[in-house]
Amino acid sequence: MTGRHVSALLVTALLVAALGTWLSSRKMANPDTSAGQPVLKSLKAQLNEATEVRVAKGDGSHVTLRKRPTDWVVVEREFPADSGKVRKLLLDLSALETVEGKTSDPTKYAQLGVEDVTTPTAAGTRIEIVTPEKVHGVIVGKTSGMKSGYVRDTHSKQSVLATPQVLADADPRRWLDSTLVDIPEARVKEVEVLPASGPAYRVTRENKEQTDFTVPMLPKGRELASPGAANPVAGDLAMLTLTDVRHAPAPSETAPVKPERAIFRTFDGLEIQVEGMREGDRHFISLMPASSAKETTAESQSLDARVKGWQFEIPSYKYDGLFRPLEELLKKPEEKAGAKAPKPPTN
Repeated sequence: MTGRHVSALLVTALLVAALGTWLSSRKMANPDTSAGQPVLKSLKAQLNEATEVRVAKGDGSHVTLRKRPTDWVVVEREFPADSGKVRKLLLDLSALETVEGKTSDPTKYAQLGVEDVTTPTAAGTRIEIVTPEKVHGVIVGKTSGMKSGYVRDTHSKQSVLATPQVLADADPRRWLDSTLVDIPEARVKEVEVLPASGPAYRVTRENKEQTDFTVPMLPKGRELASPGAANPVAGDLAMLTLTDVRHAPAPSETAPVKPERAIFRTFDGLEIQVEGMREGDRHFISLMPASSAKETTAESQSLDARVKGWQFEIPSYKYDGLFRPLEELLKKPEEKAGAKAPKPPTN
């Protein structure tokens, strides 16, 4: 290597070092003062005064969550919301802090998903929190890693990378209090099932210590597929949840289709009648609780207050379990001895 080459490399190294020093000084002279600052500056102080939360997307989906004296309600369904989920969203928004500032150029918002949600192509979600003092608004855009995402206060042009990561669905169904009823198998004494097809039947047991349910009056020559084949019928109301809800139609509006029924009775006197209706690929049930003992009177009344006048959409597999035909519990009939084997096909 010649002396000229060495000199050139030395000059290059000095220039790189000088450039680094200049950039560092520029950064120190212009620090990002927004880091650590709340995105919604006054929300935390007003959090307990929030009366409404609105979530909307560019595709037109939206949900309004309104505070009532003791809970929240999904306005689009007029049904209780999952208050814990609403509270978590509010806490996440009030804790939202800037990690670093991003673009203030509206033409670049779409890169972060923080453009206004006024067109179907908008990627973000607009969230508004209504308080007596102010409507706080933020557009939640694309995520960045597991704990942060891009957001923009709707009252500002400045977008930021912020934490914690905020997730909010604009589908009203996602905010419903999905808890419907939870009657574990251990409480159940008997179930009467009237499915859409096939005979009605009953699964029962004499006491709680009896492990397996029996099915009285089975068809002649038939038997259960296994000793515990009927047990799942008794557990169909355990942790039953809804996916959607609607007001029950008036009797005159009801389609002339006989509903499927299942009646659950517990050892402590609770009775729940379940009526089911299929509508295409959707499955709805209604619940009618009653009590024959004072031990379960309060439980029956509380459940009735929640379910009366409503039809609940549930997953198809849960619906099919509630109204399963008797044939599904039985051992498949064996072919008669000496039956002729089918003839092989001829050419």
